[in-house]
Amino acid sequence: MSNPRTRVVLLGTGTPRTEPGRAGSSTAVIVDDRPYLFDFGPGVGLRLSEGYERGIAGLAMSGVTRAFLTHLHSDHTLGLPALMLTPWMFGRVEPLEVYGPQGTAAMARHVAEAYASDVAKRSFNEPHTDHGHEMIATDIVPGVVYTDDLVEVEAFAVRHGDWVPEIHGPYPAMGYRITTPDRTVVISGDTGPFPEMVDTYAGCDVLVHEVYSTKGLASRPAGWHAYHERSHTSGAHLGRIAAEAKPGVLVLTHQLLWHATERDLIDEVAAVYDGPLVYGRDLDVV
Repeated sequence: MSNPRTRVVLLGTGTPRTEPGRAGSSTAVIVDDRPYLFDFGPGVGLRLSEGYERGIAGLAMSGVTRAFLTHLHSDHTLGLPALMLTPWMFGRVEPLEVYGPQGTAAMARHVAEAYASDVAKRSFNEPHTDHGHEMIATDIVPGVVYTDDLVEVEAFAVRHGDWVPEIHGPYPAMGYRITTPDRTVVISGDTGPFPEMVDTYAGCDVLVHEVYSTKGLASRPAGWHAYHERSHTSGAHLGRIAAEAKPGVLVLTHQLLWHATERDLIDEVAAVYDGPLVYGRDLDVV
């Protein structure tokens, strides 16, 4: 497709272990220059500005009005204050709508409370829109969680380790399937293997998926092995899933390498998957 209406921009491909050049997890799905953000890790505001300066019109700060969260880990959420305030300073008129698992609405409320003094001072001293700093946050469960004239966003449950049921509820981590007029995009979020992977991913045009290197995991202390194996997806397992689901293109993100190399991880995936593959970097456009 030479000029798709839908583009996928990797705003951040990083992990909790900070690395130069990699912002925290965030992906933008842009349809006709309207952005929909999935996760908002540290550095998301800077990446939005950088992408816009590179000519990606759909990343104009004032147009950021919809954001979806996969889970409540810090490397996926630390950019929320930036999404609340920075677009407002660029003239956003609408409140920011945020959708995510149980705890999302409480997090948004606490962020708003934390920056109430900032909002009060700017409202008193600076020209501003009345509602552009506000957030409307909704806790969601799997199913269709958002629709408008350009997209349908469906959340699905994933397995990302163990959570505290009393705090995080029955669906603490989710991925998203986004259907637009010309493409279907699946964003895995952080996930270990789960039985419905192939059916959930099948037929999508773009699969943005987290991944770790088995070779790299071998260098980690033994106590971490079981955690990563049930909380994240190895290159070999992702390759097998992709070989069955047959996405139009598989995009690797949140790459946990440890002491392995990029080539090691690509080889692990490609050993069982021979379809189109992109090793994601910040501000890649697919």
